[in-house]
Amino acid sequence: MNYFEHLLVAMAIQIAIGLLTRNWWAGAALASAYFIGREVSQAEYRWIEQFGEGRRANMPWWGPFDPRVWQTKDQLVDWLAPTLGTCLLAFIMTRKGA
Repeated sequence: MNYFEHLLVAMAIQIAIGLLTRNWWAGAALASAYFIGREVSQAEYRWIEQFGEGRRANMPWWGPFDPRVWQTKDQLVDWLAPTLGTCLLAFIMTRKGA
């Protein structure tokens, strides 16, 4: 999936939660957490492969946050787009009173 598809899936999750609970921020949090977790998990695997000799036990707690494993814009945009998009929608829907 590309970042636009990530955004669409995140907004679909948020809309479902928002319509069911009327809590648009909860929907934003759930959708954002999914994509942030997904990208952090992928960063863990990149760190293990590049610096941990293929062993998870060699990875320090800060391994997935090492800037060396976040080298392309796609890796950042894949979690930023859903997070920013859902926060914007939550802000709009909250201000609207929906």
